[in-house]
Parts: sequence; C-alpha cells; structure tokens
Amino acid sequence: MTTLSSDDVSAAQPGHPGPPHGFRTFMRGYVTGVAVVTSTGADDQPHGLTCNSLASVTMDPPTLLVCLDTCSGTLAAIRERDSFMVNLLHAAARQTAEMFAAPRPDRFGAVAWRLSPRRALPWLAEDAFAAAECDVVDLRTVGDHVVVFGRVVKAAGGEGRPLLYGRRSYLEAR
Repeated sequence: MTTLSSDDVSAAQPGHPGPPHGFRTFMRGYVTGVAVVTSTGADDQPHGLTCNSLASVTMDPPTLLVCLDTCSGTLAAIRERDSFMVNLLHAAARQTAEMFAAPRPDRFGAVAWRLSPRRALPWLAEDAFAAAECDVVDLRTVGDHVVVFGRVVKAAGGEGRPLLYGRRSYLEAR
C-alpha cells in the first residue's frame, strides 16, 4: 500500500505556480475514455482535439462538460458556434486520438468525417462508437482551462469497446 505525506497532495500556495507536488502523478493514474471534441468556427472550418476531461453533469436536462485549454483553437470555435460534438473513440481509433492530440495543421484531412445530423458539426463516424451533439449552456474559466457545459441535443451509439487512456498510454477495454 502506498502511503501519502501531506507534501504529496498539498494545495499550491499563493504565488507558487504549477500544480501541487504529486498532483500530476495522481492524475496519470486515473484511467478515462478518450474523446475527440469538435466544432466549426465562424469560417465553417472544422476544429477538434483529443480530450479525456469529460463528465456527465445531469440527466435532466442531459448535460455534460468538457475542459479545454484557454488557448485552444477548438475552444475558440466552440465559443463562435455555441455548440460542439463529443466523439467517443472506439478501441481501434488510437491513431485518430494521437493525431488530434498533436499540433497537426490539417487533422481533418487525414480522417473520415461528415457533418452531424442536427447541428452540422464534425462527426468522426468511423472512429467514434458514440457521439453527442451539444449546445453550450455555460462556460467557466478555472485556471488555464475553460469548463464548457453542453446540453445534449442528440446522442447516438454506445455499442463497441472504448479506447481508454491512463498511465500515459492508450489501453483497450476488454
């Protein structure tokens, strides 16, 4: 069993930048599903990024949240469009997850995608086993990220094995 000292999880002190000692290691141990969050900007160009900061907020109304870096081009597109799509990646979509996690200029030129039925958002239909179209209902800045709350207007899928991420590597659900 691992023992913790107060230094391992203490809160960052005012004037002390960065996460508290041990926080990054703690979060690496949390296994999550992998999603690609997409939207289109005012110029109708698709934007997207790999995200594992995703959570259900409430079932009524159906609402979820994603956390995105304040400097993200995808976040800028979401702000312009006021909607976004969450593509939950299946176990065979590791290459897509890696591509959308890297600073690659034309991510959408290397994957199959089409517009979603309701909001005409970029849908990675071949790489996602489930997807949800969302309208932005709130944005909250917390540190260097923005928590984007989205009301789900359409969700589909759910069958298949998800791609997982934890301990700094991709894993396949069994």
